[in-house]
Amino acid sequence: MGRRYIGIEMGEHAVTHCRPRLQKVIDGEQGGISKSVNWQGGGGFRFYRLGPTVFDEAGQIRRDIDFKVLAAHVWFSETKRPWNGKGDSPLLGLHDGHAFALLYNGILGDKRPSEGNVLIRATLDRIRQEIARSNTGFDGKLTIYGEQSRLTQTTLDRENIVFKQMPYDLKAQT
Repeated sequence: MGRRYIGIEMGEHAVTHCRPRLQKVIDGEQGGISKSVNWQGGGGFRFYRLGPTVFDEAGQIRRDIDFKVLAAHVWFSETKRPWNGKGDSPLLGLHDGHAFALLYNGILGDKRPSEGNVLIRATLDRIRQEIARSNTGFDGKLTIYGEQSRLTQTTLDRENIVFKQMPYDLKAQT
């Protein structure tokens, strides 16, 4: 029918009614306007679910946000691609010769906010071990998001690391 549009629906009816109806139109079902214009089917659509908001009204990271949601936000912000990680490692993944990691509550097994969010030598060693397990021969730049770094800028430069401090270097997409 030559139509292109973005549909936005809130509520479970988006899944129970809107999505099936779009699929029927693509499949060529002869109801509604499809019959009137002799539509035979074709085309396609993408269906997305929005996740919880990462930032509060003041632009700060919500205190109740979990690792997977924040990881998906960081990954998309850096790569412009959806994240398909499991959320069981501070290493989010490798993309175009660049590695990305997130130090955020609980990912290293320590639930205290001030622990596990700080880049120290042991944390960096764990991230490097996970990169090595990826068997990609990676030796590129590593960007790490965390609360603070206890490594010197000289060490970060030598190790080819960009450290981004949360929440300051993590912004809402505009």
